[in-house]
Order: sequence, then C-alpha cells, then structure tokens
Amino acid sequence: MADEPQDAFDLENPKLPKWVKKRALTSGGYPYDEKLDDDAFETELNGLYLELAKLQDDQAKTGRRIVMLFEGRDAAGKGGIIKTYLQHLNPRYSDSVALPKPSDRERTQWYFQRYVDWLPAAGEQVLFDRSWYNRAGVEPVMGFCTPEQTQKFLEEVPQFERMLVNDGIHLFKFWLSIGREMQMKRFHDRRHDPLKRWKLSPVDFEALKKFDDYSDARTRMFHETHTDHAPWTVILNNDKSRGRLAALRVVLRAIDYEGKDLDAIGTIDSKIALDPGRFLADKQDR
Repeated sequence: MADEPQDAFDLENPKLPKWVKKRALTSGGYPYDEKLDDDAFETELNGLYLELAKLQDDQAKTGRRIVMLFEGRDAAGKGGIIKTYLQHLNPRYSDSVALPKPSDRERTQWYFQRYVDWLPAAGEQVLFDRSWYNRAGVEPVMGFCTPEQTQKFLEEVPQFERMLVNDGIHLFKFWLSIGREMQMKRFHDRRHDPLKRWKLSPVDFEALKKFDDYSDARTRMFHETHTDHAPWTVILNNDKSRGRLAALRVVLRAIDYEGKDLDAIGTIDSKIALDPGRFLADKQDR
C-alpha cells in the first residue's frame, strides 16, 4: 500500500499513521536508521557521569561559571538533555531554568533583563530550557513580537554574549534539530499518553503548521548570531540517546578540569554534532 499523504496526519486520531512511524527516525536527513542500543547508551552515559562529577568538583574549587542554552523546535528534546545532564549533580550549584512568558512589567524592561537574574555565580552552572533566543524563534514565528524587535535583538545579542564570555562565563549554545515526521510522532505520543499530555500547549499545535517558518527563523538566527566567541552547536536529536551523549561530550571536551579523562569522555559523533555551516550546507531540509 502506498504511503498516505502528509496532510492525512491527525493529531487527535489515536492511531499514528504508518508513514509517520516509518519516516520518523530518518526524517530531516538523520544519518542513522536505527536507534542506539540501550545497553551501549547506559555504558557510555555512566562514563560521562563520572566526568561531570569531576567537573562539578573542579567548579567548586575554581569558581568556574557555565551557561548552556538549549533551543530547538517544540518536542526537540531540550528538557530530556537537561535532565540527563543534571541527573547526578548537586542541585544547589547546577540548575535548570525554563521561564514562563514575561509579565506585564517584564515586557517593559530591557529584553535581556529577566535572563540576567538567572546567570550563575561562582561555582555554578545554569541550563536554559529556551532562552533569550525566544526572540529569534518562537516569538517572531508565532507573532509575539514585531519584526523590528527581532532585528534589534539579532543586532544586540552578539554584544550581550561577548560581555558574558569576557567576564569568564563558559557559554554553550545548542540547537536541537528534529525532522518533520519525528516532531509529528512526538506530538502524537504526548497527545495520547495521559502522563505526557501536560507537555502539549496551544503553541505546540500551531508549531506543526509552521515547520518551515521555524526553519527560516533558525537559519536567520544562525547567520546573525553564530560567532567566534559564542558559537552554536547543532545536535541532530531524532535519536535522543545519541543526542544526549553528543551534548554532554561537547561540554566536557571544551572545558579543562582536574582529572579530565579524554578516553572516558569518548569521541563526539560528528554525524550528530555539527556546526551551523555544515548543517545548513546539507542538501536535506531540516
């Protein structure tokens, strides 16, 4: 039987279309046609957890500050990577931040102001589940800001990030990429699992219709905010296990800390972790 057309997808139908399930993992040009084996994932992850513990100890001694931004489409897996990273770390010094929409008062402030309040002190690290880059992605795509506000943000954010880096903060910016069918599958899983339904919002429903708009906003964001002092790393995250390992390795390999074991960290999968230039040059439209 021929595959059904993509417009046949109905989020409310409890049965996931076969064509979505078939294409999900390899959608968006994903380079693997099978997920990473669970046992292999756990083995590799345990080694990385030991290295993260060393990094945490080193931060306590040196006062090193780390900021990570996790951006991507809805259901790209931002929260999952953050949860994995923080799993065995001291929550007193390692925190995740997912800010709600700004209040009436916050909307009158300098745009970066409410994010500054959450920046780390000595020995701390903060992981943002969405960040100031809302103004380059969600807000313009969904009509929550004006084109002029987005343009002003794109002009100012390299300067803002340079100040953070010049002050000694280690800044990591991750874009988690998933294919169109993978986003459909994850939304469908959430819609029909009572324990995951809370993850869906009205914005998520609209996101399915605006896949290409998000692609355009992301591409513009890369062109204007991928800098030498604050580069983006793209993580292909159709397989969450490979994506989580890649993100942790990017951080651990970038920072020098006492007792660092490169063999334990392992090699970053270059098929999964890409710079924006390689990502955008690929013939596949992600």
